[in-house]
Amino acid sequence: MTYTGNVDVGGRPDVRELPGLTVTKVAVGPYDNNAYILRCAATGEQLLIDAANEASRLLELIGDGPLARIVTTHRHQDHWKALSEVVRATSAPVVAHPRDAEALPEPVAEPVEHGDTVQVGDATLEVIHLRGHTPGSIALLYDAGGELADRPHLFTGDSLFPGGVGNTWGDPTRFTRLLSDVEERVFDRLPDATWFYPGHGKDSTLGRERPSLPEWRSRGW
Repeated sequence: MTYTGNVDVGGRPDVRELPGLTVTKVAVGPYDNNAYILRCAATGEQLLIDAANEASRLLELIGDGPLARIVTTHRHQDHWKALSEVVRATSAPVVAHPRDAEALPEPVAEPVEHGDTVQVGDATLEVIHLRGHTPGSIALLYDAGGELADRPHLFTGDSLFPGGVGNTWGDPTRFTRLLSDVEERVFDRLPDATWFYPGHGKDSTLGRERPSLPEWRSRGW
């Protein structure tokens, strides 16, 4: 079946097979949050991006395979409502940026900074710090050790969506910081074929969004 990334709360997850990694996307909770379960093809080890809500649903999808860690992309509560329950059930350590760590309900066992890496089995994800939506918002980049260098995959949390960057609540300083980070650390570095997976809603590619960057800067959101 062809992956679309279009999921609905209460509906079926969507699954994508990448070199070395399987991505399962599911929508949960009243704010239509996306959670992503990444499974290493070689080892079966798994990683959860945002234990947002519906812990029982997430645990069902995780199944009996080992959960190596839980990455929380940022401090907002709709992205960690199920975190404590999933931690209790799996004993998986929490990964987050230090600037958002104090707001989380569980201690961050593995703090990460810009340029650090996060492992799931044999697969490596690179941390990209995108400041503005929150001080410690992060994205995770997967290129299969260079095998997908011309078409990598990026998990953006609430920092980048189809149609614009994340909410900065009318603060021009925060907006400029976020858009500058997104331009410099994402669009200036990665190719148009980069597929990105946001914290809510549908996926997109950088090529689809790139022509709109001047409009985003001009409108201020």
